[in-house]
Amino acid sequence: MDIQWIMRSLRQRYPFLMVDRVLEHEPDRRIKGIKLVTINEPYFAGHFPDEPVMPGVMIVEAMTQTAGLIYSDAESGYLVALNNVKFTRFVTPGDVLVIEAEALERVGPFAKARVRATVDGQEVSRAEISYKFMSRGRE
Repeated sequence: MDIQWIMRSLRQRYPFLMVDRVLEHEPDRRIKGIKLVTINEPYFAGHFPDEPVMPGVMIVEAMTQTAGLIYSDAESGYLVALNNVKFTRFVTPGDVLVIEAEALERVGPFAKARVRATVDGQEVSRAEISYKFMSRGRE
């Protein structure tokens, strides 16, 4: 699934769109996507100029967006909880962040996914992420 499908499915836009491509997708079951990490990312100007490292919060955002695409039938998803978040390696410009997620449960408007991010086959982060899905414009 290309960037056009991703942009139809997610509300985020530059500089917060953190999924570049979906490689595999089984709706309501699992997904595998990538984020191409380039030196042109706006956060690298200040994190850190002499030794650029992707902020953990941006890794989590990429994981959250990718995992949320498992539930591509939902109109709009919002992050409601992060559990068991771990960071195990730095992500730097030139890395390809591969994000794999599996659905854990979905009850009414709530859903949970287990997510793992890797670079070159080495884990950089993992988490359990919970969402609330609703129609756009509703709170």
